[in-house]
Amino acid sequence: MQPLDVKVVEQVLAWLNNSQPVWFCTVLSTWGSSPREPGSLFAACSASEWVGSLSGGCVEDEFLAQLGSPESLQPVAIKRYGDGQSNGEIRLPCGGILTVCVEYIQPTKTWVKHFEDYLDAIRGRRLLTRTIDLKSAGVSLSPASVSQSPVDWQGGESPVFVRIGPAKRLIIAGISPVAEYCVQFALALGFEVIVCEHRQEELARVTLSGCQIVPVFPADYILQPDAVHGQTAIVSLTHDARVDDTTMLDAVNTNAFYVGVMGSKRTSRNRAERLQRIGQLDDQTLAKIHMPIGLDIGSKTPAEIALAVMADIVAKYRAVH
Repeated sequence: MQPLDVKVVEQVLAWLNNSQPVWFCTVLSTWGSSPREPGSLFAACSASEWVGSLSGGCVEDEFLAQLGSPESLQPVAIKRYGDGQSNGEIRLPCGGILTVCVEYIQPTKTWVKHFEDYLDAIRGRRLLTRTIDLKSAGVSLSPASVSQSPVDWQGGESPVFVRIGPAKRLIIAGISPVAEYCVQFALALGFEVIVCEHRQEELARVTLSGCQIVPVFPADYILQPDAVHGQTAIVSLTHDARVDDTTMLDAVNTNAFYVGVMGSKRTSRNRAERLQRIGQLDDQTLAKIHMPIGLDIGSKTPAEIALAVMADIVAKYRAVH
């Protein structure tokens, strides 16, 4: 899931706790060009109060214009956008087609508990399947497996199954010129970004926006409960062996899908020897660490290196998911 979806569920909870009904939308499928993937979220409590994204603008405008109509007050409905043929729906400028499940949710204690559990899942505390019965409008949560598709819907009135897992997360150990570009690229790619930096001089030197900055030694943060889940990538980009080596020793024992550290081929060979000697890492464990980090694109500048790092992370993420 995306960090934006975390904000959607947080806002849904706030509205429900404030006794406001909510329209809750889940993207079920896309065809052609579409900026949002299956499982992406959008919610509104009025035409002027909304959060999330379905298409980048055009679908949202159409949807919000219909709020309050009798059709919009159905407990659950399937909406199709993009072909310009069914029910007078709009044609998307990008040429894509979008199918969305829309739920109209009343503020009750049961629904508040439901979305509290939903939020726990997307914060990485558990992996759940959300089942939506299109006939009865009933909803339930149950344990999920990582092998499940983000969304499973066979069409018609068949149940909708949505896998609820944590948002993609990037933990960066240490601020550096490469790290600064990694933050920008990762945010644009939909990652929740956490920068661990214990050096006060670096914290004073740089202003990073859009990410969470944790002023602790990176290894100390990685060892905290819920810091790392299966949707997490951990990279160390400082050129400081004390920071980089310690981060790798702890990161390699987590369930992060990507672990990498910056350095030349020679530096990486020396680091591998140190990690095996100091950390007693076997060859299989050591092989989990991407070093040198990033795809080999001949990168030289900090921006190019950061691009190579994020491209490698995305390639690994797509291969796993």
